[in-house]
Amino acid sequence: MKSTIAQNSVKLFFSITFLLLSFVLFAQEEPAKAGASAQELADKLANPVASLISVPLQNNLNYGIGPYNGSKYTINIQPVVPFKLSDNLNLITRYILPVVDQRDITGENTHQFGLSDATVTAFFAPKTKGIIFGFGPAFLIPTATDKFLGTEKFGVGPSVLVMHQGKGLSVGFLANQIWSVAGNEDRADFNSFYTQIFLSHSYKSGASLGVNAEITQNWEANTTMISLNPSIGAVTKLGDQVVQFAVMPLIPIVGPHESRPDWGLRAVVAFVFPGS
Repeated sequence: MKSTIAQNSVKLFFSITFLLLSFVLFAQEEPAKAGASAQELADKLANPVASLISVPLQNNLNYGIGPYNGSKYTINIQPVVPFKLSDNLNLITRYILPVVDQRDITGENTHQFGLSDATVTAFFAPKTKGIIFGFGPAFLIPTATDKFLGTEKFGVGPSVLVMHQGKGLSVGFLANQIWSVAGNEDRADFNSFYTQIFLSHSYKSGASLGVNAEITQNWEANTTMISLNPSIGAVTKLGDQVVQFAVMPLIPIVGPHESRPDWGLRAVVAFVFPGS
């Protein structure tokens, strides 16, 4: 039964990924349908503090986790909403609400499904030339619907982004450090550092190639997780709606045995509102 569920999950995820990849390739072949500003949109989407409303749905599938060879499917709902504070300063708010379906993670023949904890980041982004940067607070909000999917802690800490962007090339990093400040006293404190180092190159068609490294340091457990994620993506249109698609393998490099997956895959669809 367990093997059948795993096989069906893999088939479903790869079917979705193949569909998204088909859209990516179609967008490269038909650049005119993505609009004349396709590359500009791709560059803005590579910039975490661009003044652009988008709603990415990030699908993550990981297999071979821990001693029970568990699996975990997470869809991160990640709206980005900018606010203009002045002619020279924007506030970019980023929200991450994970929905998780995991099996054999907390024990053999176990299953949890529901919301995990939300992360909200607010970047103050001054308009600059050359180096782009943003800074502000990051918040951990205990929205988990199952004790195994969350921390039951409120957390807060600083976040920062530094990047350089030229036409077609984006390189930089973003990072945050969050400490728990309130919540269930019976649960372990939350003390975690996260950084993403990224590089991407876009083309006139709106297609893009890139790679990023994601590093998570859990100071309480003294564990480090590192993954390397090459990607292919494209900006196109579905009717009048501008959409970005991307697919990437998630290659684990470093991680503790109890939580490091053997392999992973990510597929992203982002609804973009360029008039914002």
